Amino acid sequence: MPSFDLVSSLDMGELKNVVNMANKQITGRYDFKGSKCAVELKGSQELEIIAETESRIEAAMQILFSNMTKRGLGLKCLDVQKVEPTGHQMYKLKIILNSGINKEKAKIINKAIKDSKVKVSSQYLDEKIRVSGKKIDFVTPLKVSGGQTLEKYLDLPLSIFGYRIPR
Repeated sequence: MPSFDLVSSLDMGELKNVVNMANKQITGRYDFKGSKCAVELKGSQELEIIAETESRIEAAMQILFSNMTKRGLGLKCLDVQKVEPTGHQMYKLKIILNSGINKEKAKIINKAIKDSKVKVSSQYLDEKIRVSGKKIDFVTPLKVSGGQTLEKYLDLPLSIFGYRIPR
């Protein structure tokens, strides 16, 4: 049976490129001259923006977000926290990177697939959903009640990964 996986994840290689591009743009901007401001990737779960003022953090965040959209990374995976003072007259902003599909959202996705009247089956497997069936020829986004697409309804970027056709 042909199958594919619905996943929600960020490409970490692209994210590292975006962080490097954002840091280069920050060092080259006139309004950031002589100030300490940096975007750092802390492991695979969070980003951190450090700057001297809250306005510079907001500007650095806008630079980061614009570079992410240019590189095709979704902003829906980001959970922006509040700006916190760190001491030494510096401020810090944590951005948590959400990846994977949790069980509550997986239930909604499985229900939407069953309600779509397409003859496929779906199952939740370790932060992804496997969709399989005899004929997988639908590429249109799945709809939920109210006509919204599943991606907008869940506020989660979904992508198709590992399309398999057995021979």
